[in-house]
Amino acid sequence: MSKITKPAELKVQQNIKVLAYGQPGLGKTTLGLSAPSPLLLDFDRGVHRVSPAHQTDTVQIEKWEDVQEVLQEDLSGYKTLVIDTAGKMLDFMSNYLIRKDPKLGKQDGSLTLQGYGARKVMFVNFLKQVDQMNKHLVFVAHDKEEKDGEQKIIRPEIGGSSSGDLVKELDLVGYMEAIGKKRTISFDPCEKFYGKNTCQLPSRIELPHLEDGTENKLLTNIFSNYQEHLENRKKIAKGYDSLMTTIKESIDGIADASTANDFVKWVSDPELTHIWDSKLQAGRLFKEKTIALKLVLNPKTKEYEKSKQPVEAAV
Repeated sequence: MSKITKPAELKVQQNIKVLAYGQPGLGKTTLGLSAPSPLLLDFDRGVHRVSPAHQTDTVQIEKWEDVQEVLQEDLSGYKTLVIDTAGKMLDFMSNYLIRKDPKLGKQDGSLTLQGYGARKVMFVNFLKQVDQMNKHLVFVAHDKEEKDGEQKIIRPEIGGSSSGDLVKELDLVGYMEAIGKKRTISFDPCEKFYGKNTCQLPSRIELPHLEDGTENKLLTNIFSNYQEHLENRKKIAKGYDSLMTTIKESIDGIADASTANDFVKWVSDPELTHIWDSKLQAGRLFKEKTIALKLVLNPKTKEYEKSKQPVEAAV
């Protein structure tokens, strides 16, 4: 059995991994808790800053062993794990590694090069474990400003090389900022800040004011839209595969100028809805067929006919 899977046959991703980052006080934790059925892993000891109306079940982390222990519990009542903050979580990992093997740490408490390698493995294994538990993951992080030559860019404050490891694994990365009195999140990357938008979300989303009794459901809605986007893309891929099969069969049936012209009329008909690059692919395949049949386009009639040029004898 072939291991190759066509786009229309791919499984729709069920677990979504997202990072929301920005300045303190913008409501990043509250946004994280708007995900479906969340369990908060509070590494930052900041859950008390969340309005009681929006607080949820919480594990106040004191050491990495607390995380290991909670992941062994029955978490079937939760759909999302919220990590607040990602940077603090990495600090807890570092402390755990140094306690287990002091050679992985320096005298100042930071990790050695080998220690960073061990933390990377530990972090990736954590992501895999949560994914196997069929849970969404929401990371919350502060922001930091870095210089790239003369240009300043805002990135998530996540220590060491784990920043790149985390972002590579994520489906969405959103930057939160205040614009006047509005709080917004943008998933589109730009020259000012880092973002990741893999499901065509609006370029900027205004965060709702929850003081008026509005439900804290923004990420729940975004996750739902994300999965709907993947389902729609799968359906389109199925339509694309079907259309390309028809195009290839039609081109295989071209035997002369008459059938070639019939194909051109069909593939150019406005009633035929092309999908993605189907028209481009049809043109490429048709060109190969006309060359093989020695058909040329008559510039006056705009139809294909047999080439009148003599065939050169083989040397």
